[in-house]
Amino acid sequence: MNLKRIKILDTDTVVPIPQNYKDCITLLKSDYFRIGGDKNITFLQLWVATFRNHCFRYNFWLRLSAHKGVLYPFCKWMLHRCSIKYGLDIPSSTIIGYGLYIGHGYGIIVNPTAIIGNNVNLSQFTTIGSNEGKAAVIGDNVYIGPGVCIVEDVKIGSNVCIGAGAVVTKDIPSGSTAAGVPAKVIGVNKHEDYILNKWICQ
Repeated sequence: MNLKRIKILDTDTVVPIPQNYKDCITLLKSDYFRIGGDKNITFLQLWVATFRNHCFRYNFWLRLSAHKGVLYPFCKWMLHRCSIKYGLDIPSSTIIGYGLYIGHGYGIIVNPTAIIGNNVNLSQFTTIGSNEGKAAVIGDNVYIGPGVCIVEDVKIGSNVCIGAGAVVTKDIPSGSTAAGVPAKVIGVNKHEDYILNKWICQ
């Protein structure tokens, strides 16, 4: 798996770029670990999990669509079906780190130019958007609450908590909690327990 190092404010984050289906399955395992805490899950178990959890079902087709191999047309079609059914729009070309957790799984829109780090929680009705062709860069271990709107090319450091309904228009430093419209830093992040079962990147 190729790794891409990104400088985000005061921290670095390293995000994976899948090169084959084996890499895609590793990313799927990291996503499932955030839900079930099991690193030794088989591909068959991952498949069965898609019938129990619609958020993971979306992750399943999102991750497999990230590689343009022989299965790409079918995986892309399944991702499109899930997008329509659940109101989720996360392009398969988006750079997303290990351990993506989608909470409640409805009404999430992500611009394809966004970069999302490792162990990030996306809650319902979140928008990460851009009208200028360059969306946000988000660090590791970030909790994004329900109804959050992240606007244009902002940088969100690692270990950040963004409160429900916030509109983020400026950079948020690592280790902080931000809330409000527009979002402002209101203190240090005391909610590290919101990021359960962190996938430890090798």
